[in-house]
Amino acid sequence: MPPILSRRSLLAGTAGLLALAPGLSRAETPLNLGGTTLRAAKYKGREDNLLRAAGQIDPPYALSFGEFASGNVIVEAMNAGAIDVGSMSEIPPVFAAASGARIRAVAIIADDVNNQVVLVPKDSPIREPSDLAGKRVGYVRATTTQYYLARILKAAGLSFADITGVPLTPADGRAAFDQGAIDAWAIYGYSVPITIAASGARVLVTANGYLSGNYIYAARAEALDDPRLSAAIGDYLLRIKRAWAWQQAHLEDWATIFSGAIGVPRDIVLGQLRNASQPNDLKPVTDDAVASVQAVADTFIELGLVPGPIDVAPLFDRRYGELLAKSA
Repeated sequence: MPPILSRRSLLAGTAGLLALAPGLSRAETPLNLGGTTLRAAKYKGREDNLLRAAGQIDPPYALSFGEFASGNVIVEAMNAGAIDVGSMSEIPPVFAAASGARIRAVAIIADDVNNQVVLVPKDSPIREPSDLAGKRVGYVRATTTQYYLARILKAAGLSFADITGVPLTPADGRAAFDQGAIDAWAIYGYSVPITIAASGARVLVTANGYLSGNYIYAARAEALDDPRLSAAIGDYLLRIKRAWAWQQAHLEDWATIFSGAIGVPRDIVLGQLRNASQPNDLKPVTDDAVASVQAVADTFIELGLVPGPIDVAPLFDRRYGELLAKSA
């Protein structure tokens, strides 16, 4: 796999953000913190709507959002100086460590892993992970799906050499699964309940126990070096934490808001929220969290996705640990 942060990808990430500039939202309160503007990454329908619903969209600084489709692109935008803070899985920090990207992991997100699964057709003879031997298994390359699939295979005494791995985008994976071109599909998010509802697909195994349940809030290294931006990032993290507490207490309200924003039926959104392996929360960086990302790095080195060795520890910045712990 080529380095994720090539000059071409950096320019593409920056250009993508600039294209979003006309739609960036701003806080409704007067500008404070010496004219500071915090540029936050968001996923479709998520952070800005959640902060607004929870009454947390009024920080004492200007807040702008750029919408992104993946954590890898958020890392690229941060490294290009176009975004200050954003969330991602444990995977993008591994590529950031391998490429020397100027980002820092500043908080740990507790999130759902029951929405990351291996699906098989309803009439499939595959009943156990060991039955995947010799089968065509779709996954999304260099994402959580490849990581947990590798761990599931290892636990069953198998490896990627024992299957025919088929790297596919989520859309191509759905088409291949529906057409019978793959025997199993490692996939995440709303593709799971939508595919189950449409075809009666079965969950062979969830990623619970194979993924840590940790995700990452990261910040641009230069933003952390700026006292005003660093203070704004800390405030923003607290607002996200409070918003997730509101979400947990208002699952039905949030399902209505979020389903409308992303175009997924409300009952599917609500069902996934209620079936989550753990409620969303924002926590301090811990040694265990660092070790979890290191385990991802070690696995991806074994799979040949990144060159080794990689030490992820320097990516982590614990300056907000006391702030997040006190607010728990």
